[in-house]
Amino acid sequence: MNNPIIIAIDAMGGDNSPDKILEGISLHSKASENVEYKIFGNKKLILPLIKKYNISDNKYKLIHTDKIVEGEDTALAAAKRGKDTSLWLAVESLKHDEADAIVSAGNTGALFLISKLNLKMIEKIDKPALSALWPSKKGMNVVLDLGANIECSSKNLIDFSIMGSALLKALFNDINASVALLNIGSEELKGNTMIKDTYQLLIEKKYSLFDFKGYIEGNHIMDGDVNVIVADGFTGNIALKTAEGTSNFIISELKKALSSTLIGKFSSLLNFNNLKKFKNKLDPRLYNGAILLGLDKPVIKSHGSTDSVGFANSLKVCEKTIRGNLINKIKENIN
Repeated sequence: MNNPIIIAIDAMGGDNSPDKILEGISLHSKASENVEYKIFGNKKLILPLIKKYNISDNKYKLIHTDKIVEGEDTALAAAKRGKDTSLWLAVESLKHDEADAIVSAGNTGALFLISKLNLKMIEKIDKPALSALWPSKKGMNVVLDLGANIECSSKNLIDFSIMGSALLKALFNDINASVALLNIGSEELKGNTMIKDTYQLLIEKKYSLFDFKGYIEGNHIMDGDVNVIVADGFTGNIALKTAEGTSNFIISELKKALSSTLIGKFSSLLNFNNLKKFKNKLDPRLYNGAILLGLDKPVIKSHGSTDSVGFANSLKVCEKTIRGNLINKIKENIN
């Protein structure tokens, strides 16, 4: 048998932890094979949950610590809090090759800083980028950077194009990567100097990993005509928050419309399967798991407010990046 994939998990980060973390591990372990978990956190809280969610003894190793990074800590305060927190120990296990990847639903800034302090950058990459999966009409998109870098250079955006395409190939090996730069228009003259320079560089040099398709506007992100969408962290984060807010608004208003009248309730029963498909398409839990690209080990950020289903999906993303050989794909193409 091949060596198992080992995922380091900060069990104490995020809302309703460690309960949702252990339930998420249980859900993922039932759907996966040859995966083991290194769980970092308070054993007094975790051991009863392991029993509650029936996690097999041969599936996990528990490393006790009662120190945690608080959600309100600044990144610097979290790093200064000490090397015995569940987050630091989980990242450190990755540094020492005791795990293949880490997942945390905790403090985002702390995860990024502690990861950068412990892990090396991939050679020739200057800045890491936060990436995530978004649904589209034709499948899935990789979108980055979603907030790790407010200011970027043309080189950074080209690096993001390579890393995002490598991630897409790691997750969906049979799909060809096509890249577009998020911009205020589709014409060549639109945008600031940095994005126009990036456009010219991507046009001039052909990359074997992806096809460059030019610019894309925000209202076309989910059309599915391209599947890797690149932006600086400021623009990408605004796009992400807008999409999340719009999705939540649509689902909320649809629920309200279908439950406020007898006719609406009857209509929802008749269209139950279609409504379920619609809800799943927009359910953020099913796309949970942002990847910090650029480091030489996979670092996965689960949304802090997600539930056990969302956390299980972040573990699924983590597993797929390892099986898809993400880091080596980036290294092979960054040159």
